[in-house]
Amino acid sequence: MIVQLSETTLNTRYGTFREVLYYDGQKEVIAFMMGDLEGESDVLCRIHSSCIHGHYFNSIECDCQEQMAASQQLIQAEGKGLVILLDQEGKGNGHMALLESIPHKRKGVPQAEAYEIAGFEKDARNFKSAAKIIDALKINSVRLLTNNPKKVSTLTDHGVKVSGTKSTEQ
Repeated sequence: MIVQLSETTLNTRYGTFREVLYYDGQKEVIAFMMGDLEGESDVLCRIHSSCIHGHYFNSIECDCQEQMAASQQLIQAEGKGLVILLDQEGKGNGHMALLESIPHKRKGVPQAEAYEIAGFEKDARNFKSAAKIIDALKINSVRLLTNNPKKVSTLTDHGVKVSGTKSTEQ
């Protein structure tokens, strides 16, 4: 299930984007797009999870803010594209998991493993809502701005054609 709730435009440092708010039956999901995407192929697409430290507190311990900016810059350069923002803090484990994983990460443990050491899943995120939004927007195929194979496989398993990937990491 995916239901469109509201829509507006937002002027950003990377141009004007259209924001569409959806509800997936459990949470709100934001689609942030530039250009007319219906019927388009190879649309740049970033599936991005919320990050309180990176987006609100300007943390230098993660690259979430930089990945979002890089995605918007690439979309602006191409003149069209889509960012889907999912409320999945702490790789879907929640903010407490993030807080509990920080001491391990500061010792040099990779983030996903730090979650496990703290007693959480490496990656509890779910990308089904993103697939439903891409389908609702009638996009033929996407080029994912990611290096995460789970995003690719989830979209593919839900009928979205992924024509390629590109990392947004600096």
